[in-house]
Amino acid sequence: MSISGPQILVVEDERAISEPLAKLLAREGFEARVAATVADAMAEFSSHPPDLILLDLNLPDGDGRDVAREIRRSSGVPIIMLTARGTETDRIVGLEIGADDYVVKPFSSAEVIARIRAVLRRSEAPSAEEGEAEAEPVVVEQMRIDPATHRAFLGDEELDLSLKEFDLLYELARNSGNVVSRDELMTRVWDENWFGSTKTLDVHIGWLRRKLGDDANKPYWIETVRGVGFRFAGGDRSADS
Repeated sequence: MSISGPQILVVEDERAISEPLAKLLAREGFEARVAATVADAMAEFSSHPPDLILLDLNLPDGDGRDVAREIRRSSGVPIIMLTARGTETDRIVGLEIGADDYVVKPFSSAEVIARIRAVLRRSEAPSAEEGEAEAEPVVVEQMRIDPATHRAFLGDEELDLSLKEFDLLYELARNSGNVVSRDELMTRVWDENWFGSTKTLDVHIGWLRRKLGDDANKPYWIETVRGVGFRFAGGDRSADS
């Protein structure tokens, strides 16, 4: 009796990349399926939901980012983007769409396998280690954040947040009034095995502030504690802030 490993959907139109990658995944204990187009990717995702998606951005019938957006409407399946676009802006856009990691071509086999394993570890045990089995909603003033439904409200208005923005907001709000260090946020929201720059944390904080209506120069909700991290304050602001 054979036991199949985690199922990986490889969305890549270049056979010179997809075929060796599929063989590599099989050797490492994964079960790989390949889709070469946006249409094939969505059909595969619908018929055989994978445990993780390796997603190329340049596809013959569309942009891989559109695939990520569509999948994120209904699923939190881990997505690692594969692309030749290596600028920091490209990486941040990919993460904002909902990607869990970003691998720039050319990449080594060791790198891509390490990233897959790191992302799968995080997705398999998102909060039990934090003692959050109950996943209770967090309420701070007129803001309510519900991790069970992955929805956040400011007053009567629901906030339109990406996955990472929601996780970041929840992590800050559940520690309301206390400083959460940059390292703690990167570990809890992005993964202790995060490979990239912490610059993405600052970018996501900026996006989150805008969605909360914060003044960048005098934020109401999220304060920067220089050299340490961030504090979710709301109306409970310290006297020296």
